[in-house]
Order: sequence, then C-alpha cells, then structure tokens
Amino acid sequence: MDQMTFTKVIGGFCGALLVYLLGVWAAEVLYHVGGGHGNGDDHVKSGYEIEVAVSEEVTEEEEVADFATIYASADVAQGEKVFGKCKACHKLGDGENGTGPHMYQVVGRAVDGVAGYGYSGALSAVADVWSPENLNGFLENPKKYAPGTKMGFAGLKKIEDRANVIAYLATNN
Repeated sequence: MDQMTFTKVIGGFCGALLVYLLGVWAAEVLYHVGGGHGNGDDHVKSGYEIEVAVSEEVTEEEEVADFATIYASADVAQGEKVFGKCKACHKLGDGENGTGPHMYQVVGRAVDGVAGYGYSGALSAVADVWSPENLNGFLENPKKYAPGTKMGFAGLKKIEDRANVIAYLATNN
C-alpha cells in the first residue's frame, strides 16, 4: 500500500469518527431530559405521573386455581400463534435443538430430559418435571422462576397466553 492510499484510508476513518461523534453530540442536545448535571433541577421528572388505584394482590393459591381453570379451556390454535415467539430458539421436532432444547413432548418430560443439550442446572433446582403448572411458572418469568437459567426470554405476562401455548405444546406428541 503506497503512502497516498494509506493517507486516504486514515482520513476516511477519521471522517467517519467525526460524523459519529457529531451525531452523538446532536442526539444528546436534542433528546436530553435534564437532571444529573448539578444545575439544581435534579428533582425534575420527565413524563406524566398517573395515579392508579391499588388493587389487592393475587395470592399464589388463587393464581394456581385460576391457571387450572384457564388451562382447562385453553385454545390450542391460539397457543400455536403464541408459540411463534418461541420459534426463534425452540424447535418442535424430536431431537431438533436450537438455541434452546426441542419442545417435542415437553409437557410431562423431565426438566433436563433432552440428551445432548447443555442445561444451566438452575431448572433442575426448581422442578423435576415440566408439568403444566411448572411450565406456567417458568413461562411467566423465567429468570425469577429459575434464577441462573440460560433462557433470556422475558416471559409471557398474560395467563391466557401461557395456558394456550402449554395446551399447544401438550398436543405436540
């Protein structure tokens, strides 16, 4: 590489860095919401505060009873749609592991029952078998249900979605 080409390459990198830094600076100026700079406005909050009536918390027993009722009337077709969120990491075919273990016959299967998949060990500490109730707890919030799990999914917040996807997985035999 001759001197002129080298100079052009270095100039291109410096120009790109300059554009990047100017973009970061412009974004900070345009979108800065204040606070944290010692200007006396540290107590200012952005956004609006909406008062919400506090409802009584649902006990775990009530939720389990609700899940059993909802699971009894779960919609398999809706569960197939909800499973679309899982397809990026889980496959339905027997032995077809993706990022996560395959979901073939998962309902009723041992928690660490897929041979050849490297489990984190956090799951076997909280459950032995993937019962519908255990799947419900795990799918609601994987990191809370099994701290240390490798699953990075945030969870399914709607109990109906969880019941539907578990019913769909139960038909995958």
